[in-house]
Amino acid sequence: MTAKSSVAARPAFMPFGKTDSPRLLRALLPALSLALVLLAIAWLNQRAISYFGFTLMLNLAIPIALATVAQMFIITGNDLDLSIGAFVGFVGCVTATWLRDTPILGILTLLGCVGVYAALGALIHWRNLPSIVVTLGMNFVWQGLAVLLLPKPGGRAPDWLLASMSVKPPLVPFPVLAALIIAAVTYFGLMRTSYGAILRGSGGNATAIGRAGWSLLKAKIVLYACAGLFGVLSGLSLIGITTSGDANIGNGYTLLSIAGVILGGGEFVGGRVSPIGAVIGALTLALAASPLLTFMHLPPDWQVAANGAILIVVLAARALISRREVEQ
Repeated sequence: MTAKSSVAARPAFMPFGKTDSPRLLRALLPALSLALVLLAIAWLNQRAISYFGFTLMLNLAIPIALATVAQMFIITGNDLDLSIGAFVGFVGCVTATWLRDTPILGILTLLGCVGVYAALGALIHWRNLPSIVVTLGMNFVWQGLAVLLLPKPGGRAPDWLLASMSVKPPLVPFPVLAALIIAAVTYFGLMRTSYGAILRGSGGNATAIGRAGWSLLKAKIVLYACAGLFGVLSGLSLIGITTSGDANIGNGYTLLSIAGVILGGGEFVGGRVSPIGAVIGALTLALAASPLLTFMHLPPDWQVAANGAILIVVLAARALISRREVEQ
């Protein structure tokens, strides 16, 4: 039975039963992990669950969420980006120097960065190169350029960027509102548009997409260009929050972005990703990395271990759910 006939054979409406329960639980797993972290924080410090508390705890979650979305676009095409952290650091250096002192040069540089990402996608497709090797090399390139541009921490974010990242909307904290907007935009673009289906299909079944007449080269370029765009936004927001630049400021974002995508329900193969889940995964990691450990009176050195423990627990739960789904 072909994939098309199997889809057609499914009823238009199926009540949740034994077959759907594991699938539903698998879809809700990212939200459940975030809820558990929030419950732990509320139990340790009830005052943190407030407008000011969420603003303080989730402030640095915005650039993490944007970097995670950037990584998600790469993973959609069955690739992996090992340079996103260094790229965010380079964008931060450009933002704290050229974008403030010579705005035209800064804007052109940032647009050029998106173009470089698109060119990387084309190169990887044309030459059939492993993305891990190419992006690992680009990691050193971005890191070196960042050090050349800003040898030591310094510079300052543009005033308009500082004002944008310090907005205080009524009722909903800005980081929560920003996360909702990021999730909504990426979900609509990737999951609810016809070309979004092509982009996901290029990672899920490239042969079928190619036989249908769609350009796999164009799909790869678009995916990498989107990753570059969200990487630029991540660097901009990070400098808008920290107010100054540092060549090493984004070093941890590579692992965080990969963990966020996987924690949010993404898979390394098959083009299976979840934009909403990726943002939720980024928020979960951001909350577990610092606020939760601070309330538990644990040293910051435990942050990486905490993120790893959360990821392992969620992956173990997902594996159990998948096994139950297969058995049924």
